[in-house]
Amino acid sequence: MPTDLRGTTIRWTYADGPMKGKHFEHSFTDDTVTWKDAGEPKPSADSHAKYEFQRISDDVYVVSYLSNHGFTLTTVVDERSGAIVSFASNEKDLVVQRGNLERTVAPA
Repeated sequence: MPTDLRGTTIRWTYADGPMKGKHFEHSFTDDTVTWKDAGEPKPSADSHAKYEFQRISDDVYVVSYLSNHGFTLTTVVDERSGAIVSFASNEKDLVVQRGNLERTVAPA
């Protein structure tokens, strides 16, 4: 089990909220996350940001980043149950979205 997300790619699908049914893929380097719609071949040029990661327990962690579009996405991931909960916010809105972890590819 990784103690951080470097070299990891995570894919999840939202079950509710404005992104219901959307599949997203997040790839992490030392200090940057890049994201894309899982159906797209590559991320757009502005789909990357600095991120913060904190493990809560062996199976649960939280990751958060501020996109170039002014939204902060904070996601709690429960690896054991496969559940995710995301909080997307900007200066006007706050949305809670729930979903399912599809896949985590950890570094070799």
